Order: sequence, then structure tokens, then C-alpha cells
Amino acid sequence: MRLGSIINGQERNEPNRETLEVKNPYNQEIVAELALATKTDLNEAVENAFETFHSTMKTMPAYQRSDILRKAADLLEEKQEDFTDTIVQEAGKPIKYSRDEINRSVQVLRFASELAKNITGEVLPMDAAIGGENRMGLVKRIPLGVVGAITPFNFPLNLSLHKIAPAIAAGNTIVFKPAEKTPVSGYKLVKLFQEAGLPDGALNLLMGTGAVGAPLVTHEKVHKVSFTGSLAVGKKIRETAGFKKVTLELGSNSPNIIFEDGDIETAVKRLVVGAFSFSGQVCIHAQRIFVQKNVYQPFLEQFIKETRALKIGDPMVEATDIGPMITEKEAERAKLWIEDAVKNGAKIEVGGEQNGTILSPTIMTDVDRNMKIIAEEVFAPIVSVIPFDTEEEVIGYANDSIYGLQAGVFTQDIDRAIRVADQLEIGGVWINDISTYRQDNIPYGGVKQSGIGREGIKYAIEEMTELKFIGIKLK
Repeated sequence: MRLGSIINGQERNEPNRETLEVKNPYNQEIVAELALATKTDLNEAVENAFETFHSTMKTMPAYQRSDILRKAADLLEEKQEDFTDTIVQEAGKPIKYSRDEINRSVQVLRFASELAKNITGEVLPMDAAIGGENRMGLVKRIPLGVVGAITPFNFPLNLSLHKIAPAIAAGNTIVFKPAEKTPVSGYKLVKLFQEAGLPDGALNLLMGTGAVGAPLVTHEKVHKVSFTGSLAVGKKIRETAGFKKVTLELGSNSPNIIFEDGDIETAVKRLVVGAFSFSGQVCIHAQRIFVQKNVYQPFLEQFIKETRALKIGDPMVEATDIGPMITEKEAERAKLWIEDAVKNGAKIEVGGEQNGTILSPTIMTDVDRNMKIIAEEVFAPIVSVIPFDTEEEVIGYANDSIYGLQAGVFTQDIDRAIRVADQLEIGGVWINDISTYRQDNIPYGGVKQSGIGREGIKYAIEEMTELKFIGIKLK
């Protein structure tokens, strides 16, 4: 299967183009061959999206945008097995988690369809100010124009839709660059929108590497950039985007806190999922688990037992819990981080074994705050379990990070739960659930170096529109 960029509804797939292979991380079979976009393609994609915005999307009624999004949701639901298989093959995500991603993606489209018809403004009381008598003030939300959407490999459909669906709902056009490791679901998504009735040029697809993403960020006719990915790339986007609006969803090393009165059994079961689903390649995966000392040992013993029971293997098999990491290079990098921690005094309680792209689920103890597995985003099936004494102490531990995306707190004391949640320097806190849980209608995003702005359909729409004031002087 050879896939090219799609610009104004037409695929760019000429035989003389430079190509890139997309491989199945589990068995290295070739999933697709990409015909890579050129700088000319990028310029044409942006120019066409700009023209389509002014000629079509800017004036398209809300009910039509809503209908397109709802139709896309229905089509995705019909094609869910095909999309599920695609994600398994290109990302190596176990089939049960891939299926969950499709279900969430359908929901994202339906949220966007509903909200497209509910983008409201307000009427200001102008006579609240001296001289405001006989005046009326209207505030509207208007679309920005061209949105550049740059997406990661780990949720190739859902995270793409978190950018594309609200952009369409708000009346924008999009130039979409999916991750080069997982572009097939993005290609199929663009085709699905065509089938749903989205006008040509409203969603243009660029197949390529970061070499395409960089000029997309700086293009003068791109009005907003929405990016999910690494801190290093996010910093570069922030530096080069100029006056564009920017949403950046970057790294994390999410803390999860279990107090002595927390439900240990529930915490263990949820944290096994939170730490190891999709081999830990999740921005909000449970990387640091802090456990109050008098329940530390029973928690750790049960956590190790549940982790040993996870099934490692072929992601196409329903029973598989742990499949491959995205590349062997990433698995090797994670293995080196484990070895570095062990050299500096950490202990492997379970796991730590690498076989090609597969890294076994790994629990570490006796860790230090300066170790990479604690201080940086590990993005691998590695979790550290750390004892603590007091509430004040654990808040300090959790906040001792450049990141602040999501956290989990397990306790039956509602006063403590709210008190701790308020003191955590984190974008979102779940009480009696794991940091890894995300609903698609919450304001999702981080503080510190975890990013800028918020996703979640309602909040993304707000960030993909501009406020416009219209004042009327009455006679």
C-alpha cells in the first residue's frame, strides 16, 4: 500500500517521489509506503486551506459543520474493525486498547458535532460604564483560519481528532501532519471526512517527517498550531511560531499518590493499567507511584503479583496486554535508563528485560529524584514505587518536577483529597483514580513544561476561535 499527501481532495503519489516505509513494530512487516511531501506540497496545502477557509468554511452554517461531523462519527463506527486493525499494525497497540481508541474517537466526533451548534457569545451591559447609555455590545466567537495539526504516534486516531474535530466545528480549515511512524490511520481519516461530505481543501494531509512540520509552524498563512509530542520539539515550536496561537501538549512523569486509607486493591488494579497499557507510551502514564509507608509493602507485593500476570505478545491477540514499543531504538533507550538507575542504586522488582521492540513491564524501587526514570518522561513500561511518610512530604515529591500534566490521589478522606489536589502543581487531578484516565470532554493540558493551552472539545474550540466585539450606538 503506497500512500501520498492529500491536497484539495487529490492525492500526491507520483512514482518519482522520495519514500518512507511504515513498519509493524511487532513483526517488522511493511504496513505502507509513504510518498513524502515536498516543500512545494506544503505551500500548496496551506494556500489551498487558506482559500477554502475564505471561500467555504468561514461561511458554512453551524448545522452543516455539525452534520459532517456526525456523519463522520457514523462512518467511523461502521469502519471500526478496519481502523482497529490499522492501529494495531502501524502502532503495535494491543487490539483491546486499539478498539478503545476507536470508541473514544467516535465519541470525540459526536462531542464536536453537538458543540458546533453551541458556539455562543454574549451581550455586554454597556451601561455598566459611564457613557455607555444607549449602547449595545455584542461578543462573538469567530474561526481563526488555517490550523496546523501535528500529531504523535501513540494515539494516531484519537489525538488527531482532538485537533481536527474542534477545528471543523469552529469553522476552520486544517493542514494535518500525522506522525511518520503511524500515518495510515490519518490517511484513512482524511478519506473518511471526504466521504462524510467535508469540502475539498478543508482538511489537507501532509505525509512527511519533522522536516515538513517545521515550515508548517512558521508559514504566515497558518493561524494556529496544535502540537502533541516531545518537550524538545514543543520548545522549538514555541520559539518559531511568532504571533500564532499555539496549543502544546508535551511531556509528563505523572505522580500517583496512595494514602494509608486508600483502596489498595482498586489502586493496584488501576495502576497496572495506568503504568503499562500500550507499553507506557502514554503522556499521562503512571510513572511515579508514592505509597504511604504503613501500606507500602502490601501495595508493592500485590502490584508485583498483578504485573507478573500481564500477557506479553502479539498485539493482534485479544488476550495480549503488552505488545511492542514503537521502535527497537526506543526499547533500547528505555533499557539503558533502567540500567543507569540500577548502577546508581535502584532495584528492579520485576521486568527490565528487552527483546527487540518488546520491553517487559518493569517496577523499580530505591530510586532517586535525579535518575532519568524519575526526572524525565520515560514513555515506556517502567514505573517507580516510592514510600512516603506525610502529606506535606509527598506533595513536595510530586511537585518536584519540570512537568505537571495529570495526577491520581487515592484516599477516603475527602478533605485531604481536595487539599492535596489544590496543592499539586498539575493541570488535572483524579481522586480515587489513576493519572492515566482521560475523558474527551475535560479541559486536558498541563502546567510548567507539560504544555500550553487545553484540549477537550469545548476548550479546544475556544482556543481555535477569536473573540470579536461589535458595538452599536443606538439613537
